[in-house]
Amino acid sequence: MTEVAQLADELLEVQFDADPLWPALLGVDMTRPGLGDMSEEAERRTADRMRDILDRASALEPAELAADDRTTRDVVIAHARAALDEFGVGLAELTVTDLFVAPAAQLLSLLPMHSVGDETAMRAYLDRLAAVPDHFEQALDRHRAGVRAGRTPVKHLVEAAIAHLDRYLSESEADPLLQPQAPASLAEEFDAVRASLLTEVVRPAFATYRDGLAHEIAPHARSSDRPGLCWLPGGEDAYRTLARVHTTTTRSPAELHDTGRALIDELAGEYTEVGARVFGTRALDEIFDRLRTDPELRWSSADELLDDAREAIGRAEREAPRWFGSIPPQPWVVDEIPAAAAPGAPAAYYMQPATDGSRPGTYFANTYKVTERFKHTSEATAFHEVIPGHHFQLSTAQLLEHLPLLRKLGGFTAYIEGWGLYTERLAREMDLYSDDVAVLGMLANDSMRAGRLVVDTGLHAKGWSRQQAVDYLAANTPMPKVEVESEVDRYIAYPGQALSYMVGRLEIQRVRAMAERSLGADFDVREFHDHVLGCGAVPLAVLERVIGSWASGEA
Repeated sequence: MTEVAQLADELLEVQFDADPLWPALLGVDMTRPGLGDMSEEAERRTADRMRDILDRASALEPAELAADDRTTRDVVIAHARAALDEFGVGLAELTVTDLFVAPAAQLLSLLPMHSVGDETAMRAYLDRLAAVPDHFEQALDRHRAGVRAGRTPVKHLVEAAIAHLDRYLSESEADPLLQPQAPASLAEEFDAVRASLLTEVVRPAFATYRDGLAHEIAPHARSSDRPGLCWLPGGEDAYRTLARVHTTTTRSPAELHDTGRALIDELAGEYTEVGARVFGTRALDEIFDRLRTDPELRWSSADELLDDAREAIGRAEREAPRWFGSIPPQPWVVDEIPAAAAPGAPAAYYMQPATDGSRPGTYFANTYKVTERFKHTSEATAFHEVIPGHHFQLSTAQLLEHLPLLRKLGGFTAYIEGWGLYTERLAREMDLYSDDVAVLGMLANDSMRAGRLVVDTGLHAKGWSRQQAVDYLAANTPMPKVEVESEVDRYIAYPGQALSYMVGRLEIQRVRAMAERSLGADFDVREFHDHVLGCGAVPLAVLERVIGSWASGEA
């Protein structure tokens, strides 16, 4: 093992120690106990370990390394710097929401996916349930520290988190923590111990956390008129840091804001071209109105939504060999977002398969208020989340045996979400969309991602109110009200992450165009895609180098 590969393994160990649930869900390691220590002291210890690895990786001379090791060095440095940057922002103090990035919503989203297929996994799951009280007490301590320092969450998101916990506590029979099922030989013991833990330990801990939010945090929370980081002490610098972390670029919030506005203007031309064929009008406001109000473009049931997603993904799976040289074999499934979490959840998200085969890649679709959700965006979203999007990218990464585990499992949001968004346009090249209405759905998703550049920076750098953000998306995208509001709340709760999608897609499109120019008639789109996915998740500057080396014949 080379020195840089060893550093990558060390870094992954630090990440697993800080978040032991992550390797368990990936099927990599069930033996690490608990849920991770959220305390400031634990964060300082993790930061010290990260800093040591960063210093040692930075001391290596890139020119003396083989190509894969050079990339691994860059990945290690980027991961360590990003973690240290995020620690400095103090997101644990102010992240209170019903979105899955917050402590309670995260547990209710992730723990139901925990395997209990053997005794080791069963004991690990029960151990994690027993750790819930300490986890929530540490979370409350961080929120209290944020209040003391003036770094407070947003009031309506705190109220949404409380409402989520109230739903959870009122529906014990539908508790998502009951979902994992042990094999028959362990079921009796597992069911009895779990039932006792849920009644005596877990649910009381959720109730205590809920009351802490209501009585200690909510009274100090910010109004919806000042939801952005720029209203907090050091918030402008914090947001610039998060923009850098999530985009893996140095583009300023002002530049990103302007890029988003320019893209919104460009999309208008595409809408008029397709809208004329579908609705017989080139007027943008009329096209948006039809997309928002046409009853034929609404789902009649959750089953209809889920079945349509499965059909679209299956179609993409059959076509994929013409566009990819390497097809990952891991299975995928489509499932509903749990009902208790659905009101605050995004329209869809994806969970990669466990490396041990215990869980398939899972596309979670939001069926909350399903008759208010739009049909036309379903196909583009399914392609983004599953095939040829996240499922292909993350499953392929798991199979890269020549790379350190960090590069197979670690993520950079701009690369991962940029790939997902790139594949929505790629699906049009692949002729996957069933009709022009579905193409309008692709454009609607593009509008949302371009709008994210405008709205995320508007909220966190320019001081927009929540209503300003809602109004901008409502005026410049055909999104339904239910999704406009949940999207804006997501940007408030998760600063900077929404920037990654369009920034990453634009870069993947740019390096593809670069390769096409360089290779001319020798350009093979299957080879391009295999090289993009074959390096694992990397910072965007590293992706440019990887593709440049391939296109020039150096790889």
